[in-house]
Amino acid sequence: MKRAVDINGFGIVELLIALAITALLLAAVAVAFNASVMNYCENEDIFKAVNSARQALYRITTQLRTGLVDPNDGSSEDRCKLLCADGSEITYRYDNADNKLYLHDHDTGNDYVLCNNVAEMNFKKDSNTPTGDVKSVQISMTVVSGDTERKVSGAVVIRRNLN
Repeated sequence: MKRAVDINGFGIVELLIALAITALLLAAVAVAFNASVMNYCENEDIFKAVNSARQALYRITTQLRTGLVDPNDGSSEDRCKLLCADGSEITYRYDNADNKLYLHDHDTGNDYVLCNNVAEMNFKKDSNTPTGDVKSVQISMTVVSGDTERKVSGAVVIRRNLN
């Protein structure tokens, strides 16, 4: 008895092998796409954290340049109290219990969150003047997103002391 052979198409074995190869290729593409999406999300989260820290740092440095830092604020490096150019008093304060940077408005008594996900914050005040006034402030802030940490820093010379 002769076997009938289909010379114009694929047999069931060839179709199953082609289907298995296609499934493996699609699984590899899906794994690569998933890794790409996860990497994008992690990068976006750290970008948002760093951008928030930079905006907070910009606000702090701008107000410090035109304000007057309270030299009697103590030696605490996690806060900085200043008298603004408009006469109001504010304090920038880092709270390591909830990892946030706050702006405390002494006139209203309100606290405003400037930055979340702050792992570390330092205000280093230099007051080597005869009057004891603070002449410069170095600011260092570390933000965290997931397992990634980034440090943002800046320095300010207090202009009101130059007069």
